[in-house]
This record gives sequence, structure tokens and C-alpha cells, in this order.
Amino acid sequence: MRKAVLTLAFLLSVVMVLLYSIHSGDGAAGRGKSEQNYRMKSLLGENSSVSYQAGTPYKIVIDPGHGGKDHGATGASGKFEKDFTLQVARKVEELAKQEQLIEVYLTRSDDRFMSSVDRERPEIANQLGADLFISIHGNTYEDPGVSGTETYYYEDSQFLAEIMQKHVVQTSGFRDRGVKKEDFFVLKDTNMPAALIEMGYLTNPQEENEMLTEDFQYRVASSILDGMIEALNLK
Repeated sequence: MRKAVLTLAFLLSVVMVLLYSIHSGDGAAGRGKSEQNYRMKSLLGENSSVSYQAGTPYKIVIDPGHGGKDHGATGASGKFEKDFTLQVARKVEELAKQEQLIEVYLTRSDDRFMSSVDRERPEIANQLGADLFISIHGNTYEDPGVSGTETYYYEDSQFLAEIMQKHVVQTSGFRDRGVKKEDFFVLKDTNMPAALIEMGYLTNPQEENEMLTEDFQYRVASSILDGMIEALNLK
């Protein structure tokens, strides 16, 4: 009888140890995932498409503005905005390969025309189920003295615009023209937080001269990556 009691007590001890292990192991992992989701929902809003899954990279769509027959702005030197935006986007893609939790997709990787009528740019992001959408541009104005960086958002994406503006301005040293709300289709038609960055004025000779250098482009590409990391709460 005593032997049976001891055996039963031993089995109960084993069961208790197993239950504790499950609770403190998988249970902790589950709590960690839930806490990350809670932080992201607080940051991005309850309707955000961002949902953390441990080990699953976030999908970020980088949109190089213009392309093909759509040259965008013509800079002070006669060079086109479409080429500048693609150069920066490629550098963001290159640098992002060092981040395990980020996967970058480009809406175009070459000099290709993308019709605004077909809404192809936001549709690419929506079909991917992307977590963030960032459109890269160079600005233009008839007065060559106008300068600076500004970032646009629509509806619930102000937080993303503010983060991207902060990082790009800190890196570029250009005048801070702030963040502004606009209903650009690339912002309005995306199902995820989206921002459109006007890096600087290509029609300003001094800014264009800097914007077209490899050094500047790598630096602002790195600042865009830093902004993405902050927006996703990965730092």
C-alpha cells in the first residue's frame, strides 16, 4: 500500500513539472507574441494589417516614383526624378537584406511605366499583404530657391510619416518642411500604413547636386531603413 502511495505521489510530481514547463515555455512565447501584437496595434491602430508572427519577416513595399515615359520632375541639371527614385529604392532594398525581420519589395526594379489609372502600385502592396508602404520622390518647383524635405500621409498613417520625416531630415540635413495630409492614390488605396517622401527639391541646384551622389543616396536609404525599423518597433 505504501509503495502504491509513493508511486502515485511520484507520478503527480512528474505531471506538475510538465504542466509548469508548458506554462512557462510555450505560454511565455504566446504571451510574448500577444504583447508584440498589442504594441503594434497601439502604434498602428486597431485596423492595421500589421500582425507580428515570431520569425516571420515584415513585408515592406518601396515604391520608386514615376518610371518609363513618366519622367517625374526634371532637375536643375536636366536629369529625371524617375532615375533618382529608383536608385534610392534599390539601395534601401540592398541595405534591408541585413535585417532578418524585414523583406523589401519594389513596385518597379527598372525603368518601367506604371499607370496611375490601374492603381498598380498600391495593388502590388495589397496583394502582397504588405505591412508598410513607402513611396520615394524628388520634389519640383518653379522657384529654384525652394528647398527641403516633406512627407505625406493619408488618414491613419501620420505616425509613419512623422517617423520617416524625422529620420530623413536628420540624415539629409535639408530644411524640415514637415508632414502633410494628402489623398494621393498611393496613400489612399493602400490597406496598410503608407507614406510618400519628397526627399528634396531636384529643381534646387544645390540640393539636386547632393541628391544625385552615391553617398547621399546610401545615407538616406539607411535613414529610411531606420524609420521602418522604428515604425515596426523592431529596435
